[in-house]
Parts: sequence; C-alpha cells; structure tokens
Amino acid sequence: MYLCPMKQLPKLNLIDFDYALPNERIAYTPCQNRADSKLLVWDKRIIADSHYQNITDFIPAQSTLLFNNSKVIAARILFDKQVDENNEAQSVQDKINTHPIEKKQPPKNSVIEIFCLEPSMEYSPVQIAMQATNKVVWNCLVGGAKKWKASLLEKILFHNDKEIHFFAKKLNQLDGKFLIEFSWDDATIIFSEILALIGQIPLPPYIVRNTTEEDKDRYQTTYASEEGSVAAPTAGLHFSQALLNKISSNNIALQFLTLHVGAGTFMPVKTELINDHPMHAEFFEIEKKLIQYLIENTNRLIAVGTTSLRTIESLYWLGIKIIANPNIAASDLHLLQWDAYEVGEKEIPKLEALHAIISWMEKNKFHTLISKTQLMIMPGYRFRMVKGLVTNFHQPKSTLLLIIAAIVGQEWKAIYQHALDHQYRFLSYGDGCLFWIPEAIQASKD
Repeated sequence: MYLCPMKQLPKLNLIDFDYALPNERIAYTPCQNRADSKLLVWDKRIIADSHYQNITDFIPAQSTLLFNNSKVIAARILFDKQVDENNEAQSVQDKINTHPIEKKQPPKNSVIEIFCLEPSMEYSPVQIAMQATNKVVWNCLVGGAKKWKASLLEKILFHNDKEIHFFAKKLNQLDGKFLIEFSWDDATIIFSEILALIGQIPLPPYIVRNTTEEDKDRYQTTYASEEGSVAAPTAGLHFSQALLNKISSNNIALQFLTLHVGAGTFMPVKTELINDHPMHAEFFEIEKKLIQYLIENTNRLIAVGTTSLRTIESLYWLGIKIIANPNIAASDLHLLQWDAYEVGEKEIPKLEALHAIISWMEKNKFHTLISKTQLMIMPGYRFRMVKGLVTNFHQPKSTLLLIIAAIVGQEWKAIYQHALDHQYRFLSYGDGCLFWIPEAIQASKD
C-alpha cells in the first residue's frame, strides 16, 4: 500500500510539537535586503548555514523551483466609530489568536475593523469577488461587532476626482464570523480598486503595529500577481529580482502556481491530539501548461513555501480522484483533509495521475484547474511530487511545523534549536531553510 490509512496513522500529541520561542528571535520587521536573509540547509543533517543569495550553491542545475504567485490584498477595512473607552472595539488581530507569544496590548481605538477572509460562494473563486462591481459579499471577522448598531456602515472615498460612497451591511453571523455585503455607488470601480484605496495590508497577528509603507512592498513577493491572499506566502519574501535572475542563469527553472492564503494559516491547533484538528481549506489554481511541464520534465522539483508544497501535492491526489471517477464534476473535484491518507491498495504513478488531470481538463475544456485543498501534511505522509522545500521557521504547535516534522522527523527539534542558538530570525519576516526530502518518505514510482 502507498500510504497508511487513517486508522493506522500515529496519534500525535500537540505538546510534542512545542518549543520555546523567545521574543527576541521573532522578526518583527524584514531584513534590509531580501536575499541577505540567512538560510539553513538540511540534507539528512544540517550541511550549511548560509544566505538566500547563495541558494544556487545547494540546488543542482536542471532543478525546478515552484513559487506561489498569490498577492496579498488590503483585507482590513476600518470604519470610524465612536466607542465608550470602557468597552472599546476588539481588534481582529486578537480574534486570530496564535500561539501565546507575548504581545503588546493594542491601543484603544474608535473603529470597527472588518477583516475580509474569503468571498461567499456566490462570489467565489476570489477573482470573481475582486472584479465585482457595485456589490460583493465576503465572510469576515469583525472587531468591535457589539458596537455595530446601525444597519449600514459608510465610508466616503475619492477616485478620479469622484466621490464614492462605500457601505458595509451585516447579513448573517456564524461561529464568530460574519457574512458582510459591501456595496458602492459607482459601477466604474471594482472591489480590488476599493481595497487599494481604503484597505490595509493584514500583517501577521503577532506583529502588533500599524502597517508601514515598507510593509506594503516587503509583505509581498517580488513576483506576486494574482490577488486573493490575506497572508503572504512568506517563503518567497526572500527572493529579490536579482536572485531570481541568478537562479535562472544557473539553469534552474522557475515555475508559478497560485494558492490564496487564508487567515486559517494563523489558526492555532487547539486539540490535544493533532489528528482531531480541523484543517482550513484554501483555493488554488494551476494552469494546464504547468501540469504539462511537470509531465515533460523529470527534474528535481522544489516547493518554495508550504503553500506551494500543499498545492502541488494536492494536484497528485486530484489526479487519483479523476482516475477513480473520470466523469467527476468540477464542483466535486477538491481535496478533503484526510483524502490522501485513505487511498486503496494500488499505488498509482504520478505521471499517470497528471495525465488523468490533463485528459479531464481537455474533456471539460479547462485551461486552468481551480480547486480547493484541505490537505494536512503531518508525520506519516509520503511525498508524491516534490523533492525539496524552501520555507521559513514556523510557530510552535502549528500545522506548518507538522510539515517540517513530516520531512525530518524528530530532527526538527535539533534543527530549530540550532537556528535559535545561531541567531536565526523566526516567523514571517524571518530567515529560512532548504530541506531535501529523504527518499524513504517519497513515493517510489514516477
């Protein structure tokens, strides 16, 4: 059998994936130059302490780096609201609570803060929502919701010397989230332009400060092009254009896919057993030409970031679903949390899975595969598509740290301690690693 079914997966205790992360090791601001960030390289053991500008020293020619080109949207919208100082609005940054890292208290405020998480089904995928005119509906977190008494909140903004009235209306509430209808009185402007005018870039919740002009640039990758994320695919933040040019000149291919990072990436694992944690789902897009490239190139594939990793691994499992049901509808072609762990006895080569996707796309006249993945990679997972991973240092007790443990096993503790001892900077604005995935946890067939 390719992979152990759910009933045979080891029961993993959350406490076993904790470590002490001092505040001074957290990067609250970016490195002055992207490629100057430090890089730890692991291949069965730590083989180098280097910098991103030297990454080509550790990647063979004819490899492929796979990047996530999703762009962070200005997803935080603030509406002025007078509040009683004894009952001030609660910040959305507090609602997206992560591992209990020591935080500064947010300042008293007089605003209602709306954090756009993902569009409603009617306006999904996210490109539809970003192109909407006059009206759009999003699932949101709301800071200061108890002070939202009026039926509508209003902001006045100016675009091309025109005054535009922008409104927010609560439609529904479920599990701490709100369904919000946004509307505006100018059909010539789309929602992405609205956000560009009035929205703020949502920094990670442990960075409790106002967004700066530097953040607007540095909390985006240099190649970000597809709007839709509410958090950056941070492994890519280290790649300057000069470094990308250097990589290409070393005969290493650059390829791009899109996964829109949701706020769920910051959600803590709250269950004692990791196996009981509900993994968040995220939209992704892969063009047909990329799948054809993967078929035609047997080069070593390296995912830049856990988002790229989850996306390209999910691609294989969607191919398995198509093989099992060639007539599967596009609306049913998505990956649930444990699908990859509930496969049958037959091991299917990755090329067969990729060919199945191409045939299904051609049959349905699709040039882009748009789907959603809930894949949870944890110890016990065997990697089907990738040979390596470039990633940052992750928070304690996080699903991202589980991915590292899936690659290196218990060695993650020694790796992270080495990084702490050698002054590496942690989390989104911090330094990173290059991990080569051991053959023992890769699938055996192409």
